[in-house]
Formats: sequence, structure tokens, C-alpha cells
Amino acid sequence: MSSPKIVAKIESEEATHRLAVLIDADNAQASIIEGLLEEIARLGEATVKRIYGDFTSPTSSQWKKVLNKYAIKPVQQFAYTTGKNATDSTLIIDAMDLLYTRRFDGFCLVSSDSDFTGLALRIREEGLTVFGFGEQKTPEAFKNACHKFIFTEVLRQSTVAKTESELNVKLQQSETNISSTNNLKKQESTTELIPQDTNNNFPKDFILKALETTVSDDSGWTNLGTFGSYLTKLKPDFDVRLYGFKKLSDMVKKHTDVFQVDERSNPNSPAKDLYIRKK
Repeated sequence: MSSPKIVAKIESEEATHRLAVLIDADNAQASIIEGLLEEIARLGEATVKRIYGDFTSPTSSQWKKVLNKYAIKPVQQFAYTTGKNATDSTLIIDAMDLLYTRRFDGFCLVSSDSDFTGLALRIREEGLTVFGFGEQKTPEAFKNACHKFIFTEVLRQSTVAKTESELNVKLQQSETNISSTNNLKKQESTTELIPQDTNNNFPKDFILKALETTVSDDSGWTNLGTFGSYLTKLKPDFDVRLYGFKKLSDMVKKHTDVFQVDERSNPNSPAKDLYIRKK
């Protein structure tokens, strides 16, 4: 018999979004998996995790090491003919089968391939949320077909930062740290990361145009949450981490030359609401 305390706890928990995670092994790298799953955990619950590819091929060997660790179901797909990608077709067929079960709130499509543009649009037509994950080279069509598109370079960067932090702790506990430090430097030099230039890359014109559209009162103020949602609708691949910030609030507080910030009390929450306007 279940404990009343446990039942009460479960019933009080907020409902999480049930997500189907489908990974194209031909167009994604195993080095992103930890950061990828952490990002998806912020979006909802990965109820289904599947990866598609020819795992007899040397190019997919990197994935074999992580599939069991992260409980990802591999779907083997042999190439029927040279130059034709049978993996895409299998992934799309599975996605449609899962879609019609009506068991999911959204899909996470992990690929840099524009062939999944039609799939993303079809899922959206059913009223489900589509999260895309791919490299910066991903065609605009696929990125814009998703509700939100996240660059995998950002996820890889967060994984490297975490590795660096863990290594620093070990270095503090050990006096023999020369070889470990060299290994870290070698890892950093061989990992492709997004340049973190908070000044030159900051999309000021795009930000100001969006801010003018979301103004909610006569004095020019708008809620930060509303502003952030509008940014994503305009540009699904917009991500403050591309500009060196963890959160949107960090970005607006940093750019005092662009924004005025006002923290207001919320009678329904102990946390304060953040409002911004053009300076």
C-alpha cells in the first residue's frame, strides 16, 4: 500500500511535458549527449529516447559507448544503396507512428539535416511543440520549422565547462597536477566551441525591434518573460548563451546602454518580476 505522504507528493508535483527524443546518428555527435539530455530535462520528460543509424559503420562507433549509459534505444538501419540516406526515412516513419499515439506533448529532433523540415512542420500542425537540436550549419528552413532551435555547439561547450570545473576540483586535491592540466588544455584546443563575444556579436538591432513590438504599457515597459517568448517566436534559434550569458535577465542587466531594468513585486509570488524598456 502506498504511503499517503508519497501519494500527496506525487499529486502535488507539476505535470511535466512528455517528449519523444529522436536522434539522427548520421548528423549528430556523441560528444553532445550529456549536455543534450540535460537541456531536454529542462524542457520536460524524455519518455522515448531513440537514435537512428547504421551502427555497423565506423562513423557511428562513437555512439556505441554512450547508448547503454544514457538508456537510448538504437534503431539499426542498413544503407540500402550508396548515397541514399535510409536513416532519415526510418526516423520520419517512427516519428509519425509516435505522433498518432497521442501520448506526447512534443518532439525533440536532433539533427542538422534539412530533410526533417517537413516532419517538424507536420508535428506542429498537430499542435505539438517541436524542439530542434543541431549545429550552426543547419539550414534556416529546419530551424524556423521548430518552435525552438538549440545549437549543439552550446551544449558541447557546457559539457567542456563542466569537465573543466570537475578537473579543477581534482587538481586542488592533488599536488601532482601537471599532466591533468595538459590534458585539459589539449581537450579545449580540440573542441569546437562558439565564440563568446558579448559585444561584437550582440544583435542590438534585432533586440530593439523586438522590444518595440512587445511594449505592454504607455511608458514603454514590458515583462521580461513576454519579451523572451517573442524573441523565440521571431527567431527560434535565438539563445543568450551564444553571447556569453546563462539567462536572458543576465543579458539585459549587462547591457545597460540598451535597457532600463525595473524589478516589481508580484502579489502572487515571492519572486519579483523583471520589466525592461529601451533606454
